[in-house]
Amino acid sequence: MASASLLRFTPYPPTSQTLKKPYFPSPSPPLRFNNNPFTSLINTPKTKKPTTISASYTAVPATERLISAVAYCLPFFNGLQYGRYLFVQYPNLGSLFQPIFPLLNLYRSVPYASFVAFFGLYLGVVRNPSLSRFVRFNSMQAVVLDVLLVLPLLIQRVFNPTKGLGFKLMMMGYNFIFVFIVVCFLYSVGFSILGKTPYLPFVADAADRQL
Repeated sequence: MASASLLRFTPYPPTSQTLKKPYFPSPSPPLRFNNNPFTSLINTPKTKKPTTISASYTAVPATERLISAVAYCLPFFNGLQYGRYLFVQYPNLGSLFQPIFPLLNLYRSVPYASFVAFFGLYLGVVRNPSLSRFVRFNSMQAVVLDVLLVLPLLIQRVFNPTKGLGFKLMMMGYNFIFVFIVVCFLYSVGFSILGKTPYLPFVADAADRQL
């Protein structure tokens, strides 16, 4: 029995039939999750979009910049009257506007210069389809701003405050309007010279609807 068990469990030398080539699994393809929105970011390389530099200020001709800048002189000249109380309180403030006094005196020496400039700007520039939208929009903003300057004068003529709280409120309103007009003038003229479109608050929307 012992010899039989030894013969039964005696290992045989390996043959060509018993030798098998080791199995190495082939690499599986990468998993693709069609419903995963992040796979496109992982698997696909990012392509940089070409950067475009805005050069609108170079595309505007110099004549259009000049016309747009001059258009804002209309509300500026008509709005200087609201600075009467500031000029009285601060006499040195008037020295800042001395360079434009000759031009202002020439403007006021022409009869009905304000009406002529208003309708000339509106009919000759805003309603002129041969001009670019840049010039027409800036001119329309100047026209709308000039129209808004008439409203405080109408309110003053209706109530005509001469003293007390009403007069103080009128002075504060005049000072605010004057500062607002000067800021709008500097901002609009600066942007017009650079060839960029200025957008004035409460004015740009009304001007854009008219175009």
